[in-house]
Amino acid sequence: MPKIVLSHITKRWDKFYAVDDLNLVIDDNAFVTLLGPSGCGKTTTLRMIAGLETPTEGKITIGDRVVFDSEEGINVPPNKRKVGFLFQNYALWPNMTVYENISFGLTNIKEEKEKVDFETRNNAKICEILQKSEEVVKLIEESYDKKGQLDKDKALLKLIDKYEISQYTANKIIGYGLTAENNQQLAQKKIDELHALIQKAKDKAQKDGYTLNEKYVYCKDNQPIKEVRKLTKEEIDLAVRRVSRIVKIGMFMKRYPAELSGGQQQRVAIARTLAPEPTVLFMDEPLSNLDAKLRLEMRSELQRLHLQTGSTFVYVTHDQMEAMTLATKICLIDNGILQQYDAPLDVYSKPNNLFVADFVGNPAINFIEAKGKQRADGGVELTILDNVKLNFRPNEQLDIAEWYKQQEEVDRKRSENESSKSLQKGYVEKSNKEVNFKYHIAKVEETEDFDDEISLNEDDFVVGIRPEFVRITANGKLSGDIYSSMPTGMETTVRINVNNYLLTGVMFGGLAYQLGQNVNVDILGDKIMLFSRVNGRFITLGQVEM
Repeated sequence: MPKIVLSHITKRWDKFYAVDDLNLVIDDNAFVTLLGPSGCGKTTTLRMIAGLETPTEGKITIGDRVVFDSEEGINVPPNKRKVGFLFQNYALWPNMTVYENISFGLTNIKEEKEKVDFETRNNAKICEILQKSEEVVKLIEESYDKKGQLDKDKALLKLIDKYEISQYTANKIIGYGLTAENNQQLAQKKIDELHALIQKAKDKAQKDGYTLNEKYVYCKDNQPIKEVRKLTKEEIDLAVRRVSRIVKIGMFMKRYPAELSGGQQQRVAIARTLAPEPTVLFMDEPLSNLDAKLRLEMRSELQRLHLQTGSTFVYVTHDQMEAMTLATKICLIDNGILQQYDAPLDVYSKPNNLFVADFVGNPAINFIEAKGKQRADGGVELTILDNVKLNFRPNEQLDIAEWYKQQEEVDRKRSENESSKSLQKGYVEKSNKEVNFKYHIAKVEETEDFDDEISLNEDDFVVGIRPEFVRITANGKLSGDIYSSMPTGMETTVRINVNNYLLTGVMFGGLAYQLGQNVNVDILGDKIMLFSRVNGRFITLGQVEM
């Protein structure tokens, strides 16, 4: 499967930059989710990789093939990129059966393929199956109804799934009329007849100057012969049966979309996408039309599908829970700019900035503004919640003054790069410029935000605390009242009023709290986050001592 590389990809409409200088490497066989709020540029990114949208500038490589290059004038159309699409709208043909919906795209494929003697290959496969004729008879006998009539569709499906054959081959086997009484003698007779036909086909191929290899592909000088052709009915049927086995819809082949549930329709759409064997599968919010229970089930199916197919999956969603549970890597975008590209748990535990920390996680992270200075021993003395003193101890050695110098250097280089770009021919100034993320501090009584300018310096911080680290304990150092309590059975989400500030915590187990109940609270664990309030960036992880 191919690796996908995006180099300096930009897409703009007039002065609006939907995607701005995106660099991204999607590894072979990865499951990458493009995550972000509505309008952030994730679907535009997906469409550019797929070829449905033309970038303004940059370069896209799929495998060892450049599919787009603004400088070289390369732009390979979508149907030549060997990619599959799965959208929010399943777009199934209502007048076609499930089988016809899945096979529809395959009938139009015309490309260079190996020249195969399908009849001879099928004869060889039947010989292999008939070696265990008693097993075949058992499958057929299981398909008789209570009236003693053979349910042919059921028998066909059993043979197709058991031996991974087409319906045409399965029909042929049923037509032999094997029974418990005659199966061995009749099976051997058919095997002899088929062996004779196989030998005849080999002799004919040799007479025509070819040989048939073990897969019954025509060869000359031990090299497979290729020809530009459409898929045969046999190949189409094998492809349809293969994907129907993967998504478990083999029994619905003769039904119409209106006769299926939402989840079943989704499976048909997935099967149709997988049938041409795309090297990359693009999915744009494919589960958003399903109910909550079905979405959970389909997430599990997509994980299994990714493992089975070995394809590279690129998945667009604004649902951070979907991104966390499905992805091998999350690509988080905001305002067309890449914010973080990491494994899900790294994005959750070590976010690059306040926006990432806020966007990922349910319930949302607690942000607490803090002021303080670093001590000689590396700890940071902070004042939070108006008058609470605490010591933040970084997990790793940290010099905050040096950290700020490094950030200034990063900003200087970025500014130089922007200035250099502005001098280039054709430069268009960006209208949707990057601004610092406005985080929310939860309070019982919130004052109106008039967007006033605030003077900040290196002593201003934001502490980020995930809800699972806020614990109600008998000896907790903070005292507060239960503002809300939402039990779900497995856990209870509580909001605690501490000095007019609301802290969200998750208490595991079947716990219940009374509104207004006085409790003591501790902040536990070594994954408490420290951010700079000046630039909103992540500084380090650590633990706090009251």
